[in-house]
Amino acid sequence: MRLLKLIPALIEVLSFLVFPACAVAATGAELIQANCVGCHIPDGEGRLSHIANQRKTPEGWLMTITRMQLIHQLNINALDSADPVSEMVKHLADAQGLAPAESQPFRYILERRLNTIENLDDEHFAGVCSRCHTGARAALQRRNEEEWTRLIHFHLGQYPSIEYSSGGRDREWFKFALNEVVPWLTEHFPLESPAWSEWREAAKPVQTGAWRVIGTMPGRGEFAGYIEAEETAKDRYTVKFRGEFDSGEALQGEGDAIVYTGYEWRASLSLGNGEYRQVLAGSADGATMQGRMYLLDHEETGMDLTATRIAGSRLLAVTPNRIRAGTSAQVRLSGFGLEGEITSDPGLKVISIVEQGTDGAVVEIQSDADAAPGVRTIKFGGSALSPALTVYPKIDYIKVLPEVAMARVGGNGGSQTPVNAAFEAWGWSNGADGAANTEDDLRIGVFPATWSVHAWDEVAEKGDDVRYAGVIDPATGVFTSPAAGPNPDRPGGVNNFGNLAVVAEVKDGETTVRGEAHLMVTVQRWNNPPLR
Repeated sequence: MRLLKLIPALIEVLSFLVFPACAVAATGAELIQANCVGCHIPDGEGRLSHIANQRKTPEGWLMTITRMQLIHQLNINALDSADPVSEMVKHLADAQGLAPAESQPFRYILERRLNTIENLDDEHFAGVCSRCHTGARAALQRRNEEEWTRLIHFHLGQYPSIEYSSGGRDREWFKFALNEVVPWLTEHFPLESPAWSEWREAAKPVQTGAWRVIGTMPGRGEFAGYIEAEETAKDRYTVKFRGEFDSGEALQGEGDAIVYTGYEWRASLSLGNGEYRQVLAGSADGATMQGRMYLLDHEETGMDLTATRIAGSRLLAVTPNRIRAGTSAQVRLSGFGLEGEITSDPGLKVISIVEQGTDGAVVEIQSDADAAPGVRTIKFGGSALSPALTVYPKIDYIKVLPEVAMARVGGNGGSQTPVNAAFEAWGWSNGADGAANTEDDLRIGVFPATWSVHAWDEVAEKGDDVRYAGVIDPATGVFTSPAAGPNPDRPGGVNNFGNLAVVAEVKDGETTVRGEAHLMVTVQRWNNPPLR
């Protein structure tokens, strides 16, 4: 009877614990406690089992929480948070993230550089981990030995065919993974590191203010603009973005950003008719941010960019950044706080100024006919940029980048959009030895090209892949993938896959220089997590 009388009071207390009456939003730490302690047991210091012995990027922690929801039916208690998952990811990435030096070698996966060829050449790691997903997905985690071991057990339990699939059945997979790979992972990607200890204690910059942006987008060219960031709460910003390509095409809009771990900038922006994502890494001193911005519905379409905090005077870019000896060229100088005379190294001369302002100038530059090949410095008042221009005698060969690319069919009523590809033609000059592809060769820069495709081999020729597997814009080098699904016009009604050579032809005076790359057009990817 006495217990029955206590029940209403107990219910009131429990309700307060689960649904706080206060107006202050729950913190990430409180949300972790509310949602994770049922399975992850705290130790004497309040550290939660498994969670405490891992470090990950924001994307890594998001995947962990999503996996808890999908596999373990986690029903998130939001408390009074409008976006509990975001708050949990924020807390985990701040408290148990990666230092800048740890994430830097593997940022290509964060920035969605889809055609990167990895160079993690440890045969143990490749045979166990990177045969199913990128090596960067594992390399952007830090665990102690016990947790790396648990990860191997998890993989075998969750994906029991892993021992017998291609790349696994040629060895005693489980024994190999535990005895060879776990020690390697523990050594190369340990839970504790000097880099993380130093970064954890370092003062973290605030990203508020005006930034000068320099970028380049394959198919659209060089870009210069501005970011204006205003802090609305700790590590959260409203963002205005504006600028234009060298062609005069404008790109502007606004959105929001959040900073994780003191340097991981993530912004969502509406620019023109597109929705973009910015993934940038800030420098320790808060002076620069560098990374990539890409379309949300076409991650392969994006801009490499560097944002520099506006302070003082600085020349940041000269575009185009190459000039043939004995010719003149009109180039654009971009920066901030610029004033004074524009000068260059011997062998180059500024012959006219088309326009000039504090954020840059357009000038006509003349190169001497006997100017030695190599990079040159440009000065704008008290600010110098080196290398700024590359002087070259001629284009000896073209490298088409990426050298190997993958595109995917899509659309046509399906859930997956096509994945396109974009190529650039990079010109090179032979060095003093006169031979191509040797150490003394001079990389000149990106050149306009005429683009085409042809069949990669006899099988592609027989399948008429050039006809069915997509089209390339002859002026921009942007390849548009074909529709998904069986094609009744193809022999056997197969889909629009293809195996193509991408060809760039660059005019250099009276000569045409040619280069090519390999493009595979394949089927849709159905699983597209943040880290793949």
